[in-house]
Amino acid sequence: MSEQNIQDLILYLEGFITDKRKARLKHVLSQRSGHMRIVLENVFQAHNTSAVLRSCDCFGVQHVHFIENNNHLKISDDVALGSSNWLSIHRHKSAENNTQEALSALKKEGYKIVATSPHKNDFSLNELPVDHKFALVFGTELEGISEEVVKAADAFVRIPMYGFTESFNISVSAAICMYELSRRIRETVSDYQLSEEEKTLVYFEWLKNTVQKSDALIQDFLSKQK
Repeated sequence: MSEQNIQDLILYLEGFITDKRKARLKHVLSQRSGHMRIVLENVFQAHNTSAVLRSCDCFGVQHVHFIENNNHLKISDDVALGSSNWLSIHRHKSAENNTQEALSALKKEGYKIVATSPHKNDFSLNELPVDHKFALVFGTELEGISEEVVKAADAFVRIPMYGFTESFNISVSAAICMYELSRRIRETVSDYQLSEEEKTLVYFEWLKNTVQKSDALIQDFLSKQK
């Protein structure tokens, strides 16, 4: 679909929502960021996945990557509360090695790979450099990140812990990391927001998710343009 078609469709779909709703969408969009992306490798519990998605939406993290080597993406609506409708979800499930494919793709887009691990002592959350865009990788509930992630990582980050248990639940870990890192990004990175091109594409997706029967409306609109 051409850029002009998207712009025309945005104007068309805006006619089906209230000014208040449009203002709300644009306000949230203005706070969205692609500076930090979240990557979940092989997470298998739907409530954990869904809780991470909900946190991403709350903290304004637009892009989430799912690496599906053995376990497929499952979302619990009761936990996610529709948050997946407002996120750009990237699924990596068709390569021979989905972890390698996902991390290579992120590096090609200019992202540094930051792996979360309680056993690597590179940076704490308040020490990790956030000036360069990065993808934060979380591993499975039981085993953590894979060896492929360890080899590809540009840095490791840890969450300080003071009890007998050596790790948080993955959704708790993700929420803690997003809270601290998104705060620091917003305070120190001037261009943390989405580019204007990204905003347009995301806003278009949000409108489609907001307007009832948007697919039929879009098809009808485009047919009349021929």
